[in-house]
Amino acid sequence: MHSTPTLVRTDQEALPSAWAGRSRRVGDRWLLAKGIGYLAADAALAWLAFWIAYVVRYRFEIPAPLLPADQEPFATFRGNAILFVCFTVGVFLIRGMYRLPRRIGFLDEASKVIGGLTTAMAGVSFSAFLVRFAPSHLVFLYAWGLAVALLLGRRVATRWLRRHFWLRGVGVDRVLVVGAGETGRRVMQAMMGEPALGYQVVGFVEEALTGDAVAVATEHRVVWTERLGTPDDVGNIVEQRHVDEVIIALPAAAHERVLSIIDQCRARAVTFKVVPDLFQLALDRVDVGEVSGVPLIGVKDASISGANYWLKRAMDVTLAITVLTTMALPMMLIALLVRRDSRGPVLWRQRRIGRDGVPFMITKFRTMVDGADDLWTTLVAASDGADARLFKLRDDPRLTRVGRVLRRWSLDELPQFWHVLRGEMSVVGPRPPLPNEVVGYEEWHRQRLLVTPGLTGLWQVNGRSNLRFDEMVRLDLYYAEHWSPWLDVKIILRTLPAVLSGHGAY
Repeated sequence: MHSTPTLVRTDQEALPSAWAGRSRRVGDRWLLAKGIGYLAADAALAWLAFWIAYVVRYRFEIPAPLLPADQEPFATFRGNAILFVCFTVGVFLIRGMYRLPRRIGFLDEASKVIGGLTTAMAGVSFSAFLVRFAPSHLVFLYAWGLAVALLLGRRVATRWLRRHFWLRGVGVDRVLVVGAGETGRRVMQAMMGEPALGYQVVGFVEEALTGDAVAVATEHRVVWTERLGTPDDVGNIVEQRHVDEVIIALPAAAHERVLSIIDQCRARAVTFKVVPDLFQLALDRVDVGEVSGVPLIGVKDASISGANYWLKRAMDVTLAITVLTTMALPMMLIALLVRRDSRGPVLWRQRRIGRDGVPFMITKFRTMVDGADDLWTTLVAASDGADARLFKLRDDPRLTRVGRVLRRWSLDELPQFWHVLRGEMSVVGPRPPLPNEVVGYEEWHRQRLLVTPGLTGLWQVNGRSNLRFDEMVRLDLYYAEHWSPWLDVKIILRTLPAVLSGHGAY
């Protein structure tokens, strides 16, 4: 049992170190300079929008010689432009436009910009009406439209530049995660899976974990994250690794330990955040609602269901029909080569486990000698340390000459599009396991059976047979939790170079 940590700090802990103080001052100055820069850019663009509106209205639509002699079209420009700039900046500041979270989507930000500019222009119009309704109504309309275009364009350019630099590790926030349980892993997965968010996970600290790293699945690979110490070392790690933010992902039972870590963060003047003890809140695996003000949280399974399932099914059927139609003649040629190469049937069938644990017979072109399944147990026993749940040999002696080529280019899997058409498989999904593999599953491994198995998937484009079993499962769960039509399209597009390179294909 851990002793209760005291909340009384030593003099050294009570005062921020010289590094922490300097870091905080530099960070504050940078944030202030960035905010002032954005504000100044918006003000300049708002002024430019009003100037262009006046020019368009009084230099192109109504040339100056046609105006009455006593009317000066630009007499009210300065006053109205200043009012518009002041109103725009004021409304943006009140609405927090310069302290929006980095994860906010462009459409959400655009709606805030348009709403703020509409409010600002309404203020200018009302002020002009109180004094003397001038200039033309069209000036206000032109200025509003131009301001929307210019300010949204500035934000698009800012997002592009920010993403460009963040993807290259420039200007990112260095993050330390406290805790490597389900909560901590999902925090690391969220940050490492989306580099464009501007976070770089430098590592994690954990008390009870055995080992020096944990595996975190992202869309592009499984990343091993380094263990830097225990929660008691947070203060020193923050200084040594120049950490910008600490994410505390400990269970509710560690309340006093969390307070101790918060004290260490405050002593070093580093930003910290505490994740609730519902790890599902760390990502998008919850449905949040309320009844009469009472919040209700529903946890999503790692499955694809409802409208998403039928959309995915429609994509599968379309692609399966296309492939089976266009590849009919090549498949006949492959069948002939398999028949002539060695004794045995052209097609090889094997019992696999599908969605929800329902078994089915998978069909492929035969790539091994007849009776190869009978040698499987012997080969597993002869391979020291082999994981029977994902057992493959790089130089499998059972492969035939033609079979080795078919495996290299994944051509042996073409008949599986028939299973896709029948709904037993999907184009993209987890690898269909053998019954004896499923027997050895841990409880969390079984979540991958909630998804229809596929011909390709994140496991295929991120290492194929070179992956360890737990790494493959984490990729499968990531896929199920983050499924979208676009993710399927990306995986299919990434499958072609993976097949051509032959990486992990054996």
